[in-house]
Amino acid sequence: MQMNDSQRIPASREKVWAALNDPDVLRQCIPGCQNLDMTSPTEMAATVVIKVGPVKATFGGKVTLSDLDPPNGYKITGEGSGGVAGFAKGGAAIRLEAVGDNETILHYEVDSQIGGKLAQLGGRLIDSTAKKLAGEFFAKFGAIVSESANNAA
Repeated sequence: MQMNDSQRIPASREKVWAALNDPDVLRQCIPGCQNLDMTSPTEMAATVVIKVGPVKATFGGKVTLSDLDPPNGYKITGEGSGGVAGFAKGGAAIRLEAVGDNETILHYEVDSQIGGKLAQLGGRLIDSTAKKLAGEFFAKFGAIVSESANNAA
């Protein structure tokens, strides 16, 4: 499944970039994230609980940052195994566009794949769940970053 969109965040590009690289911020934004720990400057270990239709699964896996271009963007990829539920992997290309000093447009292109029991649920359910999860992530991310930018001002 692929999707792309953008979100306007009332914070400088540098603040948005810093938040994109902060595991505490990412942990709060990833729906169902139980933990997210840095294992290297470009890798994190994660545990995420996701419910897709009738299937609820705990995924353990890793998140990798690549194509780093501070503070313009990067690519974030993740893959995890949910036991009998199957596997999930995907990524997002993130590009930051400064609009003035205190506003940034975060552009994202998401690509995801699943396999195993989850893949049997049907494309529409999976696509709608993926869109919902991506929407929740970016809405929460925008709220956290703009709140911290307002508190710092």
